[in-house]
Amino acid sequence: MIKTIAGTKDTLPFEISKWQYFENFVEEVMSRFNYKEIRTPVFEETSLFARGIGESTDIVSKEMYTFLDRSQTSITLRPEMTASVMRSVLEHSLDKQQQLNKLYYISSMFRQERPQAGRLRQFNQFGAEAIGLEDPLLDAEMIIIAYDILKGLGLNSLEVKINSLGVPSSRENYKKLLRMYLDDKKGGLSEESKKRLDSNILRIFDSKIESDQKIMENAPLLLEHLDDGSLEKFETVKSYLLKAGVPFEIDPRLVRGLDYYTHTTFEIISRNVGSQSALCGGGRYDLLASEIGDRLIPAVGFAAGMERILLACENENCLVIPEDEVGVYIVRLNNDLYNETYNFALQLRRNSVKAELDYSRKSVKAQMREANKINARKTILFGGDEYTNNEIVIKDMKSGVQEKIGLSDIEKIISIIED
Repeated sequence: MIKTIAGTKDTLPFEISKWQYFENFVEEVMSRFNYKEIRTPVFEETSLFARGIGESTDIVSKEMYTFLDRSQTSITLRPEMTASVMRSVLEHSLDKQQQLNKLYYISSMFRQERPQAGRLRQFNQFGAEAIGLEDPLLDAEMIIIAYDILKGLGLNSLEVKINSLGVPSSRENYKKLLRMYLDDKKGGLSEESKKRLDSNILRIFDSKIESDQKIMENAPLLLEHLDDGSLEKFETVKSYLLKAGVPFEIDPRLVRGLDYYTHTTFEIISRNVGSQSALCGGGRYDLLASEIGDRLIPAVGFAAGMERILLACENENCLVIPEDEVGVYIVRLNNDLYNETYNFALQLRRNSVKAELDYSRKSVKAQMREANKINARKTILFGGDEYTNNEIVIKDMKSGVQEKIGLSDIEKIISIIED
């Protein structure tokens, strides 16, 4: 029997209500902040991600789903959305139509990595990008939006960590200091960190290997070597967060390894999802547009893993969705009224009533059991003497109260069903 590929999963009908609630809530919060949805193709030219994510990163070097199409063009299933969104802004000149573009997405991503709790090979993210301005208020707004969504889902065990990466000039000076610090210690680094010495030295701070972490404990910190302008912007971000009531801690070891990142970087983590604790992360990337396009456009954004967030909600037992219910189940009392029953159900459905009926000619008793099973609030008894008199019987499934209504009085029937 053919089954799902490792690292992918079906979302079944009994699970879908949580996803729909989650997605609707994200859309609601984004709308409050006037962010507009954007949708991009599920695959792009590989060069977009190689340049937009960084060829030395694990995502590009190990995890991307890349293939040649029939024209021998290298194509990649998107592993993240930021590069795609920026490509879209550049391609359609959205930045020339208005100075600030506030965009959000809810989309599937693809990475060929080892599946584990909260991490799949096809996974879902939501995120936001504010493209066009350098104002640190937008940096803070990204953190506020992400925090408000996670708190709004009922999550309490959240930690907001922030840092500043400054600007490339001060960062390059800092990298020289870091290399000097590591010069006589590189023999003790892991093989992965040794590779990062030349390609992506800041990422050594991300290492989960204990020997690397011990070496980096006393390493100089970027935050201590920022220029005055960067420190001033960081103070502004912190003041906005304090005014917004978002609790945070400064983590000077929170870094991004690529040169196009500038100023604010942040993560929101939960201790209730196991080793993969980051629910969302983001920051400012003022130089990305010039990496993948022909002009400089400041930008800031974040992305959040939806499976991981739902796992955190499950572990905190905080996302309780009301049980799905059907407005009315139409119980057919006479099998010779099969077509008439369906036509009546269709009439209700076209008047926005959530209606169900039997399609397999079950007995009346079996139909009533089915009405209970699908949590119908009302049943309509369709047939018998009442039908002969051009009437139906509406029964409230909780109280048991029954009421006769004229079959043609659709407005009254609908009002009773929705009562």
